[in-house]
Amino acid sequence: MNIVVLVKQVPDSGSERSLDPADNTVARGAADNVVNEIDEYAIEEALQLRDAQGGEVTILTVGPDSAADAIRKALSMGADRAVHVSDEAIHGSDAVATSAVLAAALGQLEYDLVLCGAEATDSQMSVMPALLAERLGIAQLSGARKLTVEGGVAKVERQTDGGYWALEAPLPAIVSTWDTINEPRYPSFKGIMAAKKKPVERKTLADLGIDASAVGLGAATSQVLDFAGRPPKGEGVKVTDEGDGGQKLVDYLAAQKIV
Repeated sequence: MNIVVLVKQVPDSGSERSLDPADNTVARGAADNVVNEIDEYAIEEALQLRDAQGGEVTILTVGPDSAADAIRKALSMGADRAVHVSDEAIHGSDAVATSAVLAAALGQLEYDLVLCGAEATDSQMSVMPALLAERLGIAQLSGARKLTVEGGVAKVERQTDGGYWALEAPLPAIVSTWDTINEPRYPSFKGIMAAKKKPVERKTLADLGIDASAVGLGAATSQVLDFAGRPPKGEGVKVTDEGDGGQKLVDYLAAQKIV
């Protein structure tokens, strides 16, 4: 079974993040970039499926040259090969344009299953699986907490409040995973050394047959027009309880439109 895992490099959510004043996009060049955390669960799930059923795991990444670090980690975890789509014209692309790039890249690959994290920590939109399912004309099984593949059919337990839904779809299909599905492995020293010899194919928009004018900041459906840093924290409000402390607290919260 051939599995493609979508991996995104994002600014570390545990470090300070900022926008680039030059074009109001995320300042990725100055950020502490890491593999999108939830994508690691998709990688692990793909590796477990391959180990159980045979086949190959391909990592697909769209991003600048720095995204090669994310690819190396995925390969060191055990993936077999990678495709890195990198083109300056992609900078500033929104989810719709990015899905077009990913769909074109997937169109040049053989796959039975596409796996990805349920969301990216830099946007938290959770729309990419649905966008790709529409573009590729395949089924989408989203929010999986458990995945099994048997007889050409993918079955998932989809995480819900207080329980789960059982869903299934014929292959090929795209499945997004949550962090409840498994426990990602740490790259071993052997895996890190082996990753250096695994093939990484680089592609540009021209290789995918995509016009540069259809992607990037100029083609985005929405843009950040202005931004400002968080204002400094002001002095707190001290409430003295003289028998009416509860009412004063409620009045303050109401004034702040918290209640």
